[in-house]
Amino acid sequence: MAETKTILRALAGEVQDVPPIWMMRQAGRYLPEYRATRAQAGDFLSLCYNPDLATEVTLQPIRRYGFDAAILFADILLVPQALGADLWFVTGEGPRLSTITTQAEFDALKPAMDIHEVLSPIYQTVRNLSQELPSETTLIGFAGAPWTVATYMIAGRGTPDQGPAHALRLENPALFEALISRITAATIDYLSMQIEAGAEVIKIFDSWAGSLPDDAFEKYALEPTRAITRALKERHPGIPVIGFPREAGEKYVGFARATGVDCVALDNSADPDWAARHVQVDGCVQGNLASRHMVTGGQALVDETRQIVQAFSKGPHIFNLGHGITPDADLENVQLMIDTVRGG
Repeated sequence: MAETKTILRALAGEVQDVPPIWMMRQAGRYLPEYRATRAQAGDFLSLCYNPDLATEVTLQPIRRYGFDAAILFADILLVPQALGADLWFVTGEGPRLSTITTQAEFDALKPAMDIHEVLSPIYQTVRNLSQELPSETTLIGFAGAPWTVATYMIAGRGTPDQGPAHALRLENPALFEALISRITAATIDYLSMQIEAGAEVIKIFDSWAGSLPDDAFEKYALEPTRAITRALKERHPGIPVIGFPREAGEKYVGFARATGVDCVALDNSADPDWAARHVQVDGCVQGNLASRHMVTGGQALVDETRQIVQAFSKGPHIFNLGHGITPDADLENVQLMIDTVRGG
């Protein structure tokens, strides 16, 4: 039934009168049912690694809103944990990891092929979802891009400017590139297992790509995405891949051609009319309503939603936010966005 799924049709290049729609972080803290399930799990990582509960929270926004796709509930930092890094979450502050800044710390990591025992619950969640999702709903698997994952592994946490990772790539390029290579290999295996379990689309989140200068963007954002995409398509012919080099600006242009991804997700700083002329010419685009509209709502939400739909109406388009929905979003504003996209 794949040909009936609107997301897959968009990724194959079909122009549709009404674009399919889903939201980044659509299974999350803005939903009361998510908060209840999270409380049942006890903590965030326990939720990620419990296939029954992770399946439940992935299904919640589909039940409530009828999105055209569900994205696996997991986290980009499960890969470094599977490689042997310590990972924990500090309430109100976010993730913390043991750092990789020396050769000895890198040498203590596991080989990429040894990640699957830790990640086996994630694959079970994908198998569950492939059985439980409505027949018209596409299942998206995902991982963080190597550069973005490396920024957390090097700093041990999120940072405003990814300074520790930039310092390591300049001061010890051999170690930095070894880390990128290890993450890349692990990511290929991780995503391949998601596909074998039932994921129909893969998304690669490079949340901090925009902080890379031109030469480094080519080497550490574009090239790893190309390697992952090529390997996945060799192992799983026909699998569609969405790339999200967030805040890439002018470097969005040509990203699909250079990497082989089937769709480029755009953050909300990319002007839709500009992106239609310069990015959508190479295929499907995804995005890119500002997340703040899910909080503020009103006519501004309707107007910008219509503007985005119109701007991308001549090519393949998946409607989404330009970043993840925030915990303070209003449930009614989400519905208003959906109704505007689908009803004009």
